[in-house]
Amino acid sequence: MAKQGSGSILQFAPLQSSVDEGFWHRLSSLKLNKFGIDDSPIPISGFYAPCSHPQVSNHLTLLAESLPSDSNDESTMPPVIRGNRNRCSVPGILYNTNTMEGFHALYKQGLLKAEAMKIWEDIHSGKAVEDCAVLSRVLLISFADLKKWNFHYWFAFPALALDPPATLVDLRPASQWFTLEEAESVSAACNEWRNSSVTAGNLSAVANVPFFLVSIGSDSHAAVKHLKDLEACQRDGQKAKSAKSWTSFSQSFDMCYWQLLFAFYDPCHLPNNPGWPLRNFLALISARWNLKTVRFLCYRENRGFADLNLSLVGEALITVQQGWREQQCVPNAVGWELNKGRKVPRCINLAKSMDPTRLAISAADLNLKLMRWRALPSLNLEILFSLKCLLLGAGTLGCQVARMLMAWGVRKITLLDNGRVAMSNPLRQSLYTLDDCLNGGDFKATAAVRSLQRIFPAVEAEGIVMAIPMPGHPVSSQEEKSVLEDCKRLNDLIDSHDVIFLLTDTRESRWLPTLLCANSNKITITAALGFDSFLVMRHGPGPFNSIPNLKAETENSLAAGMDNLALTNTDGQHRLGCYFCNDVVAPTDSTSNRTLDQQCTVTRPGLAPIASALAVELLVGILHHPNGIFAEAEIANSSSGGNFELPLGILPHQIRGSLPHFQQMTLLGHSSNSCTACCSTVVSEYRKRGMQFILQAINHPTYLEDVTGLTELMRSANSFHLDWDDDIEVADDECVEL
Repeated sequence: MAKQGSGSILQFAPLQSSVDEGFWHRLSSLKLNKFGIDDSPIPISGFYAPCSHPQVSNHLTLLAESLPSDSNDESTMPPVIRGNRNRCSVPGILYNTNTMEGFHALYKQGLLKAEAMKIWEDIHSGKAVEDCAVLSRVLLISFADLKKWNFHYWFAFPALALDPPATLVDLRPASQWFTLEEAESVSAACNEWRNSSVTAGNLSAVANVPFFLVSIGSDSHAAVKHLKDLEACQRDGQKAKSAKSWTSFSQSFDMCYWQLLFAFYDPCHLPNNPGWPLRNFLALISARWNLKTVRFLCYRENRGFADLNLSLVGEALITVQQGWREQQCVPNAVGWELNKGRKVPRCINLAKSMDPTRLAISAADLNLKLMRWRALPSLNLEILFSLKCLLLGAGTLGCQVARMLMAWGVRKITLLDNGRVAMSNPLRQSLYTLDDCLNGGDFKATAAVRSLQRIFPAVEAEGIVMAIPMPGHPVSSQEEKSVLEDCKRLNDLIDSHDVIFLLTDTRESRWLPTLLCANSNKITITAALGFDSFLVMRHGPGPFNSIPNLKAETENSLAAGMDNLALTNTDGQHRLGCYFCNDVVAPTDSTSNRTLDQQCTVTRPGLAPIASALAVELLVGILHHPNGIFAEAEIANSSSGGNFELPLGILPHQIRGSLPHFQQMTLLGHSSNSCTACCSTVVSEYRKRGMQFILQAINHPTYLEDVTGLTELMRSANSFHLDWDDDIEVADDECVEL
């Protein structure tokens, strides 16, 4: 066959890039969870393989495993890559900027020059001979817009430019270069080389060596060897050429009796151009061994075996200028990938290709993960993601609290309510629409769950349709069994959740949950509304849990992510009170014999969102306090100034707000020994008598007052009187105006 391109400049087919979606997903995860605003270079690894199709070149590909692990190991550690026969790994670096402006402002030529210098140093140090994979490198710059899921990126494959360029003497298919015997031997040797890693049991031994030597003896026998074996090949050649003498290794090889080919895995399919990896290979050959004439093999495959019809063999002349080979004279570098023939970056949008649920999760977590970049590095998302919250009441407060919890990353929410959605509800209760009101109205608990799942498909929400047994609402003997079952079910629900929100619209409906939470030592948050005022408070620990019982704590532990919450009351302070601790009467029926405005929760519309947000913020403060439920109460504007060392500020006991004055106060209330819900007397009676105690409290309005001593207290107060001496005259100047 006639020589192709004789005397012309040797031209190389550029590498082409391909990025798997998994790479962008892992980069997004690393950016949000690990790197934050740190834009330090990230080590990566790309992959390519020999061309395996006569019409399609193989691309250099980035996969998810091209990036470091998502674990908390050092981000500067390169990914652990194991090569195999289907891919060669290429070391590289990624510069991911924080802004689009930063992406465009990168000094691209300087970055390319820096990577080329690494290759040049590896050539001169001998590392490129020992580990020839470093001859190829990949440089990637990018900007990840994680709000829109746009990824802007630009690849470069640094290559050292010969000066002047190499001249192509001959290039033809390998099957036309070799004799039939030589071709069969070269094919067999290359196939054995490609498969030797499997037989050796070391996946990275040979298959990940993209540059190698092919020697052919005078007997047409071919052998494949490492680059570091070049001197041994030289000695073999000298023996084969006994009739000739070698004056220097830098002289051309005479191929009459012995052939040496510098071979490489060629990803290119073009019949008239070798692939991009040959550029740095020629730079190595010239700088390291000072060869003037080089014969090379562009190794290509078909169905996993050597294809000498597709593979190319060529001969090139290298005549570089004096001083080009000096280590301090780094050659010029080329290699930025073109985008449709232009030097511009690429952009890909993954929003449409992503699973909607996965996309929703990423978007929902975005704000929380961005908090950890600067504003709140100590934010413990694992606690929030694993938290189980029980919301008692799915009305105005319940709807708002559920939304706020999801915004904070809480995924497991149970709503309990026995009411139905009325026509008046959707305007004030944000989880319901007109469709939920039709045909008598859906149950609020189930309608709220459907709404939460539409808002955020990944939420694990459950709706429980059930009434809460209440003091002052007696039950008949026929109803006792059903009521007791409800009590047991409520107790099981409280035991299986980490946090309980009391969001019902009557005082008496909060009594049983308060008692059960005090008994189980659960984090309990109450939110209550007046017409133009609100109360948000956290309940203190139960009376028998101020000193933690390790066995009980193990049995009733929070989710795995909450194990680090402290359970000791180290300062011995009086425990905080519950919703009923300031009352001097037992809860009773507050709905019977009431007018319509007294039966309904009539409040100013802005109260519920304010109170709900504060309730959830109070919970997040508890979770991030080292003492958890046992945390001492702090009051804003106190002399101590509050504990502002905590990442979320002070942790109050009660927050009372008033809309008429647009004021908010933080108050402290200690537990009462006569509390009808959480005092030791009531909890002890419940532990002794169980459901029978609850049933008696429900059916007999004064029973709780008798048990706690409130009846005797009221009797004493009523019998107490003052004796006034009417004969004493008081001078006008002794009066004090108040």
